[in-house]
Amino acid sequence: MKPIERPFKVLGIQQIAIGAADKVRLQKLWVDMLGLEVTGTFRSERENVDEDICAMGSGPFKVEVDLMQPLDPEKKPAVHSTPLNHVGLWIDDLPMAVQWLTAQGVRFAPGGIRKGAADFEICFLHPKSNDEFPISGEGVLIELVQAPPEVVSAFGRLAAGPG
Repeated sequence: MKPIERPFKVLGIQQIAIGAADKVRLQKLWVDMLGLEVTGTFRSERENVDEDICAMGSGPFKVEVDLMQPLDPEKKPAVHSTPLNHVGLWIDDLPMAVQWLTAQGVRFAPGGIRKGAADFEICFLHPKSNDEFPISGEGVLIELVQAPPEVVSAFGRLAAGPG
């Protein structure tokens, strides 16, 4: 089977987002026990989220771990109803990825490309397909994140190997 030519690359994992009814319980494991550093917070009525942004690793290979709780457990989106809320992937060319994936039948969640909690341009692949867009995350919400130039460069050097 011939590999598909795509005009963008998935470079690596940018983040994982974990939801619970009470983020204090998440902090106990991720911050107190595993030693992740809290690097920021994000609160949004529109996205019904109160989150701590944590980090593991450093530099361009740092992975963000978002510990999220809903502002209102009765409202949508219900960031706590799926404990592993979403996975974020670094993308080298987000607009090209969205254009190409849409043309292939991939369903995106409403909202388009926009500024995310960590100030990167982001968008989401929908967890469920429909008739118009038959390809989805199959139950998993996937965030595509525009990698900044230093991350694209670092992953390029890593892929090239020593030399």
